[in-house]
Amino acid sequence: MEYSNAHRLAQDIRQCEEYQTYHGLKDEVMGDETTAALIKEYKKLQVKLQMGAMAGTKPDDDDMQRFQGITSLLFTNPTVSKYMLAEMRLQQALADIFKIITEAANIDMGLPGMDG
Repeated sequence: MEYSNAHRLAQDIRQCEEYQTYHGLKDEVMGDETTAALIKEYKKLQVKLQMGAMAGTKPDDDDMQRFQGITSLLFTNPTVSKYMLAEMRLQQALADIFKIITEAANIDMGLPGMDG
């Protein structure tokens, strides 16, 4: 298998708008210790709640309240809000690329939204 195309794809990803925007905001946002800690807790709770939803369990009320409170705090800061949205856009672009690659390899990864 020729890997030079994979390296070109990696370079293209680093040059794409989604990547540039995300990384341009990341250093600024994560440079603040309080904001970085809130984002870490937000992501931890997000995964916990998503995993619970996938398992069909009722979310813990305390976790939901903490998640909603952290979400409100994060999204009231315009720079943090832009960062979070940029991260979502980059994740979606990477998911699209992964889907294209797995379809080309005719692999079913068993992930939601991937019919490969």
